[in-house]
Amino acid sequence: MPRQFTRFATASCAVLVTAATVLAGCGSSSQSGSAAKPTVTTKADSKLAAMVPAEIKSDKKIRVGTDASYAPNEFMDADGKTVIGMDVELYDAIAAKLGLRVDWVPSEFGNILPAVQSGKYEAGVSSFTINPERTKQVLMISYFNSPIQWVTEKGNPKKVGIDNACGLQVGVQKDTVEVPDLEARSKKCVAAGKPKIGVQALPGQDTVTSNVVTGKYDAMTADLPIAVYAVRQSQGKLALLGEPYGQAPYGFIVGRDQKKFADALAAATKAIIEDGTYAKILKKWGNQKGAITADQVKVESASS
Repeated sequence: MPRQFTRFATASCAVLVTAATVLAGCGSSSQSGSAAKPTVTTKADSKLAAMVPAEIKSDKKIRVGTDASYAPNEFMDADGKTVIGMDVELYDAIAAKLGLRVDWVPSEFGNILPAVQSGKYEAGVSSFTINPERTKQVLMISYFNSPIQWVTEKGNPKKVGIDNACGLQVGVQKDTVEVPDLEARSKKCVAAGKPKIGVQALPGQDTVTSNVVTGKYDAMTADLPIAVYAVRQSQGKLALLGEPYGQAPYGFIVGRDQKKFADALAAATKAIIEDGTYAKILKKWGNQKGAITADQVKVESASS
């Protein structure tokens, strides 16, 4: 889900399981076990490790802010303490190449980017979409591409259409790129003399998904990996609607004063792509369609 701005799951697993017997962030048996085990073990590369600034490698770890409500990219395991997911495994592998480990800190999505700017976190990893607004504030290292995907109850009982959702209630995670997309569609409805779309933007994707399962919302829109995962975890209650559209790159974020660190992360990202680690992790989480090549990994900045 391409995230337009900057997302901790507020709903308890008990509530979600009661309402939907699913979902992202709940740590059900289908999400734990093998899912919590790293796909591969990555060894440090001395040349890459030498690129890391002294202030970052002094404690041999990276403090990373993440919104752990966005399965399968980043979410809580069954123990309620361990952050797991595709992005988590990718970044852990990248850090290992640099001779570092990661201290994952669950945070509300909108608080991560400011916390990276202030130095509270040394990096942010939370499916951030690379866009001009963000690259004016932080450096972003590209690592994945994701289109937008809509989801409804199985059978689409409300007859939702991506281009005809006027008057319906559509859930979305707050501060994501899907919000302005929905708002633009709603304006078209009004311009055509039809009721606006009820854009229901919530802090946690897990709650959004649960509300579609229970029928509170008519549909939801999210990044393709999140939508596909939600459908798979819904026990037949949800289905994908239409085809994915758009293409937005994800980026890890670091402070704008951390160009050397960003370059080290980019080099390590290229290394896990070239040695096959990247492909193995994406395959495990079912996200091969969003893969990029080593030459597509860049440090993005508004000044570049």
